Amino acid sequence: MDFYFVEDVMRILRLSKSKSYKVMQNMNKELKEKGYFTIAGRVPKKYFQEKFYFEEEGSKSKRKIS
Repeated sequence: MDFYFVEDVMRILRLSKSKSYKVMQNMNKELKEKGYFTIAGRVPKKYFQEKFYFEEEGSKSKRKIS
């Protein structure tokens, strides 16, 4: 499983480090509530991409951030 780290979230969403950590913390909280194990400071790429309707660079961009 691939993960995004805080530096990745900062770059993708153009947020500060503290705000990026809060985003990751909220996503991990949602995953825990669904019964998944989480690792602090990491967010699964697939889950992040679903939440932000995002695809990696190199493919057709589908970024939709609200």
